[in-house]
Amino acid sequence: MDQICVVTTVVDARSVADVLAATAVAGRLAACAQVGGQVDSTYWWRSAMETSAEWSVQFKTASDRVDALVDQIRASHPYEVPEILVTRVGSGNPDYSAWVHEQTRP
Repeated sequence: MDQICVVTTVVDARSVADVLAATAVAGRLAACAQVGGQVDSTYWWRSAMETSAEWSVQFKTASDRVDALVDQIRASHPYEVPEILVTRVGSGNPDYSAWVHEQTRP
């Protein structure tokens, strides 16, 4: 069975987060996607420190679907340099792992 991966990103609007989530699940690149509430992010950009409101999106996918999911997020992301982090999950509920794998089959 494929390993489960969690892919996360942040965007500047709830509506953008909702579209990224729905597109990934509809395309079977993610078994599910969760949009988190607004967070304030502080970061360096173009030699200045900035703070902005962002919404996080967390995608659950099978390891063999990660590259395609990352490609889709990058193509649809509004940021010039989007944060896209991939975490490979160790052991967990085998039934959930099987569900993720099944739901990410085209």
